[in-house]
Amino acid sequence: MGKEKEKNAKRKPTFVEAFIPIIAMLVILTYGKGVKGYNTEPLLLMVAAVAAVIAFRVGVTWDEIQEEITLKIAKGMPAILILVSVGALVGTWMAAGTIPMMIYYGVQMVNPQWMLVTSFLITAVVSIVTGTSWGSVATMGVALMGIASTLGVSLPATAGAVVAGSYFGDKLSPLSDTTNLAPIAAGSELYEHIRHMLYTTVPATIISLVVYGFVGMNADVSAGTDSGTVTKMLTQLDQMYNWNPLLIVPILIVLGGSLAKKPTIPVMLLSTVVAGLEAIFIQNITLKSVLASTVGGFNVKMITAAGFDASQASMEVMKLLNRGGMNSIMSTTLLVFCAFCFAGIMSRAGCLDVVLEKILSVAKSTGALISATVGSCIVMALTTGNSYLSILVPGEMFKDAYKAKGLAAKNLSRTLEDSGTVFVPLVPWSAAGAYMTSCLGVEVLDYAPWAILCYAGFLIAIFYGFTGIGIAKLEDEKK
Repeated sequence: MGKEKEKNAKRKPTFVEAFIPIIAMLVILTYGKGVKGYNTEPLLLMVAAVAAVIAFRVGVTWDEIQEEITLKIAKGMPAILILVSVGALVGTWMAAGTIPMMIYYGVQMVNPQWMLVTSFLITAVVSIVTGTSWGSVATMGVALMGIASTLGVSLPATAGAVVAGSYFGDKLSPLSDTTNLAPIAAGSELYEHIRHMLYTTVPATIISLVVYGFVGMNADVSAGTDSGTVTKMLTQLDQMYNWNPLLIVPILIVLGGSLAKKPTIPVMLLSTVVAGLEAIFIQNITLKSVLASTVGGFNVKMITAAGFDASQASMEVMKLLNRGGMNSIMSTTLLVFCAFCFAGIMSRAGCLDVVLEKILSVAKSTGALISATVGSCIVMALTTGNSYLSILVPGEMFKDAYKAKGLAAKNLSRTLEDSGTVFVPLVPWSAAGAYMTSCLGVEVLDYAPWAILCYAGFLIAIFYGFTGIGIAKLEDEKK
């Protein structure tokens, strides 16, 4: 009886109440993080406190809030465990020489002027083949950032190209979880959905490549491969490692496991073990150092190659190689926990439902409906930091509205991906944004302007909505 009474005491938040935490989030995070550069975690807790006040006003208890936050964290644990696995993987790949070998040969092969175009295309191909943006960033992305650093190419621009290329495949690959999730949420068919996404993805890709090519051709490439600094770095890398074709095996394990749709974490752990063994038997690094690299990250002092003195290593080499380890992911994990606090409170208070219902009520034309879908996906991305929720919740909300207007379901599934899947890595407090920063060493707000594909797609989708270009009708889909 007590629980039933408590349940009946709750009410639905008004639109103003539901929107207050979102306004607070935008103001506090934009000013605190974007202008002042404060740490994101306490800012998120401040926003969560604002949301909690609204939750208490509508009758939600602390126990219910705590239960919802715990549920969010439990659902996010697979992603967090992947983050931790990536930390160990990068540390051992550095120790084995896997990433340094790609950097060593890549610097000599890649033209600095085409670095951004190359970064986009390579990560796009890898993510198409594997279906995972995270795997593409953790493997080829890390190596490409090392090459860019050595060549003197802008790191924020390279990181943006890497993220955009990685999400190109995450968006279009039939192996991707979000590519399969969007048509399920919208009620469309997988391969119809993929083909329909080409209407927005191809123009966005062309725009991205044109910008990357133009910027690269006009960039200062004075720190090219013939510079003394680069020559010194290559010489030191050659002294530190024994180059061996077997060093590519850890990468092949990750790529093969993704293609075979094997569980991500076991595949990453297997790659980590193989890289650790190669570090011991090919690079003659001690077992103690290999184990330390999985926790605290790799350090050039672990190298025992004859003729190499770690004390003489250049700052550029140390900055390039001293990274990885599970400890490096802990700050990211804390950020994710703080984001889940806010998301859990907003969800339990019913604020998200109210905001989405209001958006839906004012969308009358096709262009307005698609714009409302884009806005809802972005709101979900900002408030939850989760790509799945950014697809599922708006998909469920707008499914009937698209049918009522005679629009094919694949219009909805395409828009969900254009504004849900690829926008999340542009949110600094999301798991994806934190992951990209952790792997690439560049803050989200720094690389976001360069991740052109991640926002060009939904802008093109809105344009199509108002012009009727690329909009499929329901009767055509039935035929």
